[in-house]
Formats: sequence, C-alpha cells, structure tokens
Amino acid sequence: MKQLSIDAPGGLDRLRLVDVTDPGAPGPGEIRVRVQASSLNYHDYLVVSGGTRTADGRIPMADGAGVVESVGEGVEEFAAGDTVVSCFFPLWLDGPPVDADFSRVPGDGLDGYGREVVVRPATWFTRAPAGWSAAEAATITTAGVTAWRALVVNGGLRAGDVVLTLGTGGVSVYAVQLAKAMGATVVATSSSAEKIERVRELGADHVLNYREDPRWGRTVLELTGGRGADHVVEVGGPGTLPQSLRAVRIGGHVSLIGVLTGPGGEVPTALLMAKQARLQGLIVGSRRDQDDFVRALESSGIRPVIDRRHGLAEAAEAFREMEAARHFGKIVLEL
Repeated sequence: MKQLSIDAPGGLDRLRLVDVTDPGAPGPGEIRVRVQASSLNYHDYLVVSGGTRTADGRIPMADGAGVVESVGEGVEEFAAGDTVVSCFFPLWLDGPPVDADFSRVPGDGLDGYGREVVVRPATWFTRAPAGWSAAEAATITTAGVTAWRALVVNGGLRAGDVVLTLGTGGVSVYAVQLAKAMGATVVATSSSAEKIERVRELGADHVLNYREDPRWGRTVLELTGGRGADHVVEVGGPGTLPQSLRAVRIGGHVSLIGVLTGPGGEVPTALLMAKQARLQGLIVGSRRDQDDFVRALESSGIRPVIDRRHGLAEAAEAFREMEAARHFGKIVLEL
C-alpha cells in the first residue's frame, strides 16, 4: 500500500511516497475505506512545509474521500460500496466546538488521508453527496464545511443579504457559490484579472481588485449605499481585517477563518466597537455541520471548482502550485 510520509522537521523536499503494510479488516465500530482523493488546504501546506511542527513520519492530508470496502461489527450507518468523506474534527460530532488546536485533526496531530486505504471509526466520516466524484467530495471536509459554518451555521445567511468574500481560494469560492445559491448579493476581491473574470462567471455581483483599490472596505460601503456587508468571510487575518471591519454593516458578522497575512497583528478595536459587529473566529465545523452541508449541496446543485489534479506521487508539486497561489478554487490529489 502507498502512502505519503513527512520527515521531521518538514519541508516539501521531505515529503515521501512509501510502501507500508495494509491496515487489514475493520474492527467493531470501524469501516475500511479505499481513499480515492484528497484536496489541498492551507492548513495541509503548513504541515508539509514545516510551517507547523508535526511528528516524524506523519501521514498528511486532512481531507479524504473514497469508497467503503467493508464495515466492522455494529456499523449500521454505512455499507460496502458507499461513498464517504472524512471529517476535519473526527471527535466533534455535534454541538459547540470541542477542539482549540489541531492535536486531534487527521493530517496534523493524527495520521491523515494521504494513503490508499484507511481503517477508522465510522463516525469519522459522513456520506458523500450522491453522484459526486471522489475528487469533488474531497473538497468538502475543510473548505466546504468552513464556508457553510461561516455563512449558514454561525452567520444565519438569508436571501437578500450581502456577502463579502476575500480572494479565490477554496473557502472563498465555496462561499461565493453558497451565497448565490441562497439568494445573496456577493462582493468578491482578487488581484488577478483572470480570477476576477472567473469569480464573475460564478455569479459574483461585484469584484474588486484589492491591489488597485487598497481601501476596498470603503468601496464596499459605496456599493451597498453606505450600509455595508452583512457577512464577511475573512481569510487574510491582520493584513485585511481593518478593511473587512470597514466594509461590514453595523451589527454585521465577520467570520475570521484564515491568517494568510500572519498569525497576529493589531485589531482596530474602536472601529469594531463602532460597528457593533460580531467578529467570530472559527475552524471548520462538526460532523453534524458536514451532514447538513452535504444535504444542502444535493438540493442546491452546487458543484466544487477544481482547478488542478495530481496523483499522490506528485503531492510536492501540487503544494508548490498552492504556494505560488496561481490556482482558483481547489487543487486535488487523486489516488
């Protein structure tokens, strides 16, 4: 059996494809899954590049989608032949968050899905949307559920709301699709003329070039008649948060889900107070959130945007493409 392995302290040149022993049959409460695809996320990049510390020999990749080959005693939710997708926080089944770090996240604190076969508890997976390929389903675990929780679970998105998304990575693209499917107006940002055109094709009502318009927060206010955005999907962190707070409406909701511009920085507290906005940090979501999202995907007809596909042996190359930030939507590994 083939699997990816990272030699400590990490780095793309330390990412290896190795042969290992097959994990065998599932035990009670477990399922054996033939992993067919995994998608790349910034969190995975931090792990494999050495940006965060991980154990020597760790198997990366938080997202995994594939087919159930067999089930252990007591498993009733799944059967052989079912298509499934992994959960980011496998022990967070429902209710409020239970994890404040990544120690129980596959591909980080635990071994992940960069391998051909896994045997894991059935509750570590949900069913995949009917008719989806494994590559499509693999985009759900991290990027899709994050956008769903930001806009729907925490944000309470309603038709007629205004949603501001930043950039054109996996979470942001999913957020554009979700917002449009639910009848919202979307304002998106990008610095690439090509990506600006592509996000318009997805349905974005307004697209701002943040390099040409560094005060894009004020522009969002102008576009909304001075009201501002009801929801901001904030992926940048300290470098973009001031403009996001400028753009949000009074009493609006800012979902802080990324730190692409750094792990810390100044928060414009006076502006946050004046806006009386809700600034909420979040990391992906629960198994219940993922189940609900899968149903929403099936009823809405949304399909993920996959920009590039690679084999498992090309994982390092795929992460270098992510590093260069030339992709639009998701990069996927297909096994």
